[in-house]
Amino acid sequence: MTFMHELVCIVAYDGTPLNPLRVFEIAARLGSFTKAADELNVTQPAVSRQIATLENFLNVRLFSRDRNVTNLTPEGSEYYARIAPALQAIASATSDLRARELMLPLRVKIYPTFAVKWLIPRLGTFHKSYPRITIRLVSAVAPVDFSRDRVDVAIQLGSTADRGVVSERLFPDVIQPVCSPALLRGSVALKTIDDIAAHKLLHSQYRMRDWPDWLLAVNRPDVISEKAMTFPSSVLTYQAAIEGLGIAIGQPRLLQSELARGQLMALFTPIARNLAYYALWPADRPQNRGLRSFMAWLRAEVAQQTDPIAPPGKARPSG
Repeated sequence: MTFMHELVCIVAYDGTPLNPLRVFEIAARLGSFTKAADELNVTQPAVSRQIATLENFLNVRLFSRDRNVTNLTPEGSEYYARIAPALQAIASATSDLRARELMLPLRVKIYPTFAVKWLIPRLGTFHKSYPRITIRLVSAVAPVDFSRDRVDVAIQLGSTADRGVVSERLFPDVIQPVCSPALLRGSVALKTIDDIAAHKLLHSQYRMRDWPDWLLAVNRPDVISEKAMTFPSSVLTYQAAIEGLGIAIGQPRLLQSELARGQLMALFTPIARNLAYYALWPADRPQNRGLRSFMAWLRAEVAQQTDPIAPPGKARPSG
């Protein structure tokens, strides 16, 4: 049996205190409690206490101490000679594994609209903070199935997570009518909710409930327009609104740039549905370093974003 295996057995069954063992290795290698304290960024008495803990556990003196110098005892020298290669092998193996983990891309499944309008414009800040982590986007509308999809994390719209999936709420699904400034300057008035009926309503194929849900929330389900256009994605729906083809139901959090630049104008009242965007990952897989970093960055980005309301001066009366 090699000493590496002996160390594992001791840790598993004998309860050898690992932190004092690490402190001992550093102090023995540097030949000084003071230098060990500097490397560990702790006080010299803290190092002394850790060494004393290990000595008490082993029931042997590892260092001979006097006022000016700290030397290994013969037992300490023999112990250091045996444990140092094992600890160095553990450190090397850990470093290699962490380096390999960072080389693997973090696979993120995401809706195309969320990717284009929210995530991609912010990814530059992620790469500045974590230059060694590569993000690989998997664009799809279908719900994630971690037993089938080869992804590490997904960002999806929903209300609850499936069993076996960890979910973290990012922000609510807030919706609000939007249109181009040119449409507001057109011959057909758009001052009250009743005026919506005279305009073409733009729909996204995957969000066909947006218009009915918004009208119901503002107590006007009776408003019906006979003119409509449906697009295969929200990205195309929003672009159609920018081009003045009609009124779309927008997601203000995803359209902050267009609203700020005046390409779109928010109309009437924003409403929040019983839905939210969630980050999802499988509960039976440990979070690797890439996922932990991505989630920390994602939380910070969400926290920085303001509440999704229409920019000042751009909202129309609720009618």
